[in-house]
Amino acid sequence: MWLLSFCQWIQSIGFLTGIRESAMVYPFIMTTHLSCIALFGGMILMTDMRLLGLALKKYTVTEVVSTLRPWKRVGFCIMITMGLLLAGSEAEKYYHNPYFWIKMSLLVTVGIHALIFRPSVYNRTEEIDRAPAIPGRAKAAAVCSLVIWFGVLTFGRLIGYYEGEKPQQPKAQAQIQVQVIAATLRR
Repeated sequence: MWLLSFCQWIQSIGFLTGIRESAMVYPFIMTTHLSCIALFGGMILMTDMRLLGLALKKYTVTEVVSTLRPWKRVGFCIMITMGLLLAGSEAEKYYHNPYFWIKMSLLVTVGIHALIFRPSVYNRTEEIDRAPAIPGRAKAAAVCSLVIWFGVLTFGRLIGYYEGEKPQQPKAQAQIQVQVIAATLRR
């Protein structure tokens, strides 16, 4: 219960309440978040496709990774900032949304992925370029990345479709509604 109370407190912070209640600010932040996901996601996709040897073959892995890295960092920072503003402005709503929690769990796996593969793949791209074939660890990093980010996108999108559990009507009230409808149809 403390987490729910914390979420209620977070969303009651003045500027987050303002975001939630604004007709223009919330949609602007959402649009920025989604645009950064598209751009950042495209750069992740191209990096992973290069690591798998399926795209950008005329460029070395080092060129692809080093060229896209600064832009991925900027995109990631903007995407996360906008996501935090969105989540903070409707924290209580997200608290009840299972898709939100799955997305957050997948974002934790992004960090784990980075801890595992950054030292052995992304920071050693010259070794990959010198190898006669793309090493298995690089391909594994790319496949894991694609799976994780596809999950983040999927569950992120599902967040907007979650309506929560529908409260069940008491039997007596449902029976009265059926009787009213039946009486109306008889007339």
